[in-house]
Amino acid sequence: MKAWSKFVIPFVIIAIILSGCSFGGTNKGLDKDKKSTLKVMYYDEGSFFQEYGMVFSALYPNVEIEIVSNQVMYTGESKDYDAEMYKFVEEKKPDIVLLSPEQYKKMAQDGKLYDLDAVMEKEKYDSEGLIPGMLDYLRELGGGKLFALTPNFYSQVLFYNKDLFDKYQIEYPTDRMSWNEVLQMARRFPTDGDAKDRIYGLKMGYSEDLFEVANMLASSEGINYVNASQKQMTINTDSWKNIFQTALDAIGSDALYFENMNNQESDMAQSYENYLLRDPFISGRLAMAIGDSNYINQFKQASSNEQVKDKIVKNWDLVTVPVGQQNPDQTNMVAFHNLFAISADSPNKEAAWEFLRYITSDEFARVKSKSFNYNGMSVRTKYITDVEGHNYAAFYNLKPSTFNSYKDFEKLPRNFWDQFRAAAQQELQKVQEDKQALNEALEILQVQGQEMLLKEDPAAPEEAPAAEVNTTTAQ
Repeated sequence: MKAWSKFVIPFVIIAIILSGCSFGGTNKGLDKDKKSTLKVMYYDEGSFFQEYGMVFSALYPNVEIEIVSNQVMYTGESKDYDAEMYKFVEEKKPDIVLLSPEQYKKMAQDGKLYDLDAVMEKEKYDSEGLIPGMLDYLRELGGGKLFALTPNFYSQVLFYNKDLFDKYQIEYPTDRMSWNEVLQMARRFPTDGDAKDRIYGLKMGYSEDLFEVANMLASSEGINYVNASQKQMTINTDSWKNIFQTALDAIGSDALYFENMNNQESDMAQSYENYLLRDPFISGRLAMAIGDSNYINQFKQASSNEQVKDKIVKNWDLVTVPVGQQNPDQTNMVAFHNLFAISADSPNKEAAWEFLRYITSDEFARVKSKSFNYNGMSVRTKYITDVEGHNYAAFYNLKPSTFNSYKDFEKLPRNFWDQFRAAAQQELQKVQEDKQALNEALEILQVQGQEMLLKEDPAAPEEAPAAEVNTTTAQ
């Protein structure tokens, strides 16, 4: 597609002028004067050039970029997205493929991707400034070899209100606190007062659904309730009993705030100003909250409003999200959604590598740091900073976990996820209402789940639900 060049180049020039930056850098691999073509798999042409293509094309005007949209993979009736992706790659033959972590893992296993380790060593690729653990994570998914890179990542952290901690004489949170430690800390704050005005210890998830809260804790420990590859339920175990009891005690403490509580406060949504103050952390009524970098943008949005700027939290900071006791240096709340890899049979590996090198380089990160990036934070730690001195290192101080709650879910009966989730919510609701013992509920779910797993299902396999970052966005 060549039409983009009619409007891209003027905007590139404007962007360079406005940013006050030069692209710079040393490019050893690709001859800038050599004409070549690069076929890139992406969502659509416009978003690609806005996010990546304009800056790359300014450096390499002789590289003609053609976008092949992967949206056609999701328009048919088939639910086997892996098969659709392989069909798409075989027909369109992109030089660069855009992959999720699971797609990357499968294509690497099948020998469909170009090994990057040798070219990175030859070109002396600068990996020193990357967020810790990223390359190890990608190599582990790749079976010990590196086949993909990404310019951005998503990460959640634990925000805390220093003024509330000072008021109630509670020590500040620290990096690598366990879930048990954070939940106990949340319970030290008062729970009395009207729901719309009172203080809460911790904002955690969307609802006080016991199954949802327990799964968040279990993911940090690398524990799943089903072994999908063996079609075996594993929910009636001591580990799960302890996790459910911890979640049950936390919910019953009234120290937790859940997102659905906002929906119950309908009178708070009558004006834009009230909308800005709906979040109790922003309005100063919440001691701790789990959130990502977009949370900071909400702070800035509220602080720029004359009517609410004096009513919002001012003295805040952040630390790493709560971790599991077995893996205190890892989290499944770091996610890499857009992995770029080079097709093993690409005839344009040189140009493709230069593209991957540049969009993960210090130069690219410096240019993109001048504008808000909807695709997440830069993988270059140098540009994850805050002029006010907040602990932004918390975004990358934990290594990404390769635990995946939905591993091998495609091997399960088609409706297993929906059916088991409904059964779990029903039985665990009885536990929350004190109508059934936890042990009894887990025994029932173990039996019911096993029956669901062994059902004959001639239909298509289950589509695994989207992983959270808990996005989660993790075995």
